[in-house]
Amino acid sequence: MTHESALLVAVPAAEPAVARHRSRLDTSAAVGVPAHITVLYPFLPPDLIDADTHATLARLFASVPGFRFTLDQTRWFPDPVLWLGPSDPAPFSALTELVVAAFPSYPPYGGRVAEVIPHLTIGDGAPRAELEAAEAEVRPHLPIETEATLVTLMTGPPPGSAPTAARWTTVATFSLA
Repeated sequence: MTHESALLVAVPAAEPAVARHRSRLDTSAAVGVPAHITVLYPFLPPDLIDADTHATLARLFASVPGFRFTLDQTRWFPDPVLWLGPSDPAPFSALTELVVAAFPSYPPYGGRVAEVIPHLTIGDGAPRAELEAAEAEVRPHLPIETEATLVTLMTGPPPGSAPTAARWTTVATFSLA
């Protein structure tokens, strides 16, 4: 089975509000991906990630100060996808732009989206009524205030292509300045 990689900012502070819903409604949660905001997916194929890649990522992320952020809104993408949005997406967009500048052959979401919107997925592809119920239960937990201090590199099977025994795993974490 082919695996992929991703760079993300894990958001453990969101888990109390979203974990129960993500476990049912977000396919990435079922394979071990924590609540997160994506920096870059897909990133390099795992077999191309080497010591130079790690060094480049460490240098890039060490140039960016850690930052506080607030998840204060539920929003929707088509298909349907329910997500939490940060009040200021700019720091996440800057992280994505930084990585894409260093690895231009790997555009966000494989180049399939025109505008990258930083978000934390609660559920995707589930019946709309289930997503709306999750939204109603998550909203009272907002705002969620936390800090981004690390970017995590994970690898695992493509979404929806693997049995639940195949899991995403953390390969490395990189500190923000």
